[in-house]
Amino acid sequence: MDSVRPGGARLRRRLLAAAAGLVGVVAVAVGAFYLLADKWLSDSVAKEKECCWEAGATPARMSGQIGLRVPENAADRRAGYKVGERYDTGSLSFTLPTSEAKAYLAPLTPQGARMTRNLEPEPADYRPAAGFTHLGLPEPETLVDGMLTGGFCPDNVDSPDAEHLAYCVRVFSHEYTPGTTRIHLRSTIEPGLTPPR
Repeated sequence: MDSVRPGGARLRRRLLAAAAGLVGVVAVAVGAFYLLADKWLSDSVAKEKECCWEAGATPARMSGQIGLRVPENAADRRAGYKVGERYDTGSLSFTLPTSEAKAYLAPLTPQGARMTRNLEPEPADYRPAAGFTHLGLPEPETLVDGMLTGGFCPDNVDSPDAEHLAYCVRVFSHEYTPGTTRIHLRSTIEPGLTPPR
């Protein structure tokens, strides 16, 4: 057929080259779109994790906000308050001698329950939205040795330390060296009901 029409093979090569060029341009555009979308999403996630931590979230303030008394002899006290779109999060951490940590946590463990070992830890790079890395601490969900986890709510504990407890609390107890335990407390706080103090 090409021998009948002069330039037919040349036209077909040009059309194929144009089509291949168009496919290449589309592939580059789609690849660029996915790279930019992935970068935007990862930047958004990183921004969300670092965003909205309030200055001045002292351990005393967060103790009052969460409604839990921190023992007077607690050391290395750290606290954070993160404002979220749907709810806020309070973080509180301190260390105690292990025997005192057990005595502090015993009445905060609901009757019939017990704290459990972290048998399914998160990977080392795990970063929850309101993480303890903001306080310069490893995420307790990533730790195994000496780590116990539990939780309690205002209606299922009877402790003078929780007299003003207003929200459920996730608790982590980490005996990071023999005889010394770090307690991590994380509580969801409904914004507007109890403004930060």
